Amino acid sequence: MKLVIAALLTGSAAAFAPAQGGKATTALNAFESELGAQPPLGFFDPLGMLTDADQERFDRLRYVEV
Repeated sequence: MKLVIAALLTGSAAAFAPAQGGKATTALNAFESELGAQPPLGFFDPLGMLTDADQERFDRLRYVEV
């Protein structure tokens, strides 16, 4: 019985341990220095409209505020 309780406590303590992982990189590093890119998200493009985009496309979308 004590062994079961000890196993449960050990398993539940592991659930609150910090995750081990490296920093994720994105393909949008070209726009990380633009106005509005701020920590912790950096440049946020949830719709993927700027995947494989150049600076001209970025400027156009910023101009029309899509």
